[in-house]
Amino acid sequence: MYGLIGQMLTAPGQRDAVIEILLEGTVAMPGCHSYVVARDPTAPDAIWITEVWDSPELHRASLALPSVQAAIAKARPMITGFGERFETEPVAPA
Repeated sequence: MYGLIGQMLTAPGQRDAVIEILLEGTVAMPGCHSYVVARDPTAPDAIWITEVWDSPELHRASLALPSVQAAIAKARPMITGFGERFETEPVAPA
């Protein structure tokens, strides 16, 4: 199992639009047990994404999926950067 927790930073006022794009573009990703998008309650322009995958390879492969590529392209202008990033080893599927 492979886990990833990362913070995404958005342009002011664009957080909810980016969340919507992420949720639409990340449905049915092979090997993904969980893809949770959350608002950061302490930062109005920050999002936390928590993922659980069968393997790091399947996570990398997901970045080439047409739906994920389309979501990245649509959200990119509203993303200002990335904060902390943590890789984990989940002990059970989500």
